[in-house]
Amino acid sequence: MEILKKYNDDLQAYLAKAVSHKEPRQLYDPIKYILSLGGKRIRPALTLMVCDFFGTDYKKAMSAALAVELFHNFSLIHDDIMDNAPLRRGKRTVHEKWDVNTAILSGDAMLILAYQFFENYEPKMFQELAKLFGETALQVCEGQQHDMDFETRDDVTLVEYIQMIDHKTAVLLGAAMQMGAIVAAAAESDKEKIYQFGRNLGIAFQLQDDYLDVFGNPETFGKQVGGDIISNKKTFLYIMAVGQGTLTQAEELDHLFSINPKDPTDKILTVKEIFLNSGAAEATRKEIEKYSNHAYSLLDGINISEEKKEMFREFGHNLMQRSV
Repeated sequence: MEILKKYNDDLQAYLAKAVSHKEPRQLYDPIKYILSLGGKRIRPALTLMVCDFFGTDYKKAMSAALAVELFHNFSLIHDDIMDNAPLRRGKRTVHEKWDVNTAILSGDAMLILAYQFFENYEPKMFQELAKLFGETALQVCEGQQHDMDFETRDDVTLVEYIQMIDHKTAVLLGAAMQMGAIVAAAAESDKEKIYQFGRNLGIAFQLQDDYLDVFGNPETFGKQVGGDIISNKKTFLYIMAVGQGTLTQAEELDHLFSINPKDPTDKILTVKEIFLNSGAAEATRKEIEKYSNHAYSLLDGINISEEKKEMFREFGHNLMQRSV
């Protein structure tokens, strides 16, 4: 993402030196490996950008940004174990390249290393950053547990689903932005508004991810279209279709999400039709718009220049602008 490029370039240089421990190699090599796999690094770059936009040298926020990135990658190592995923960013996952026990321990070490980065700040700032980080890390774990629980439930409500994606995905985006504001010693109201901007944009992003999984362009989406349907994942679209579709549509969805055909083509097409005809697709688009608009409205009350607000809007539009 062009708007984050200068922050990403600096972040990459610091990240290469972030894990200086060499022994035991079996503990630290997997950490260096997952950090070398790349990714967009949007969250830590946002920590730096927010700090910069509130008038403070963004390199002062580098330790907080590194903590965010280490935590995110720690969660990916453990997610991959839980999902039994063979690949991450096109390369072997840590538990596949080494083994499950090594992946668990290296992930644990990453979480501890993430916390240690806050020690680079003076006590009052350390306390504020560590408190936000601890609350956010716990919410991410709660979101993951809810997501796992939902796999065996057929009575998940829309409110519960939004809360799950909020905790699993959105709070970390909000916290990454708020950390930049904390390091810049921004006003309390600005810290809160930038947090809510990131959080609402994160919810919109995840809902759009759900939507594009079904209706996206395979060439630009970057993942297998229909993957959620194949794995019987009950996303916002599914819950909405069951809730506002006909009894026949609900029963058909219930049946389709209980089978795993060898060739899922017909299943995907039928589910897509139900999502469209029940109004679930349109309702999901409206929900994406609602959270996006709320995020942008929060920028109006933040004490930064109009030019910088526009850059945040541009970031939001770029984040959301994946082809349907």
